[in-house]
Amino acid sequence: MSPTIGAQELRMRGLLLRIIINASAILVASRIISGIQVDNTLTLLGAGLTLGLINATVRPILLILTFPLTLVTLGLFIFILNAICLELTAWFVPGFEVDNLGAALLGALSISVVSWIPNIFVSSR
Repeated sequence: MSPTIGAQELRMRGLLLRIIINASAILVASRIISGIQVDNTLTLLGAGLTLGLINATVRPILLILTFPLTLVTLGLFIFILNAICLELTAWFVPGFEVDNLGAALLGALSISVVSWIPNIFVSSR
């Protein structure tokens, strides 16, 4: 067995690290925004995984479909798209609740800020 880490293992570590970063950011958002609730740790990890999957699959499609609106609003509409992705996550994950669009907007903003720095250090490969 080789002492070096294989590419597959690095990708798995990166994926797990991104789930933990997302979950941590969601935890911070749930603590500072009254309209976001998380029942337990398992729900938190599920929300982190689901948010990552939604950001990887649904968000790019939404970005393409709403590009003219994003262009007209000078990119501010991306905040609405992030809130929609957070609402979708709450819809899919039982025990994770986002009360309204205002809470989703603030939550998406705080999640983006909290997860931005750690995600810089996690390779996209």
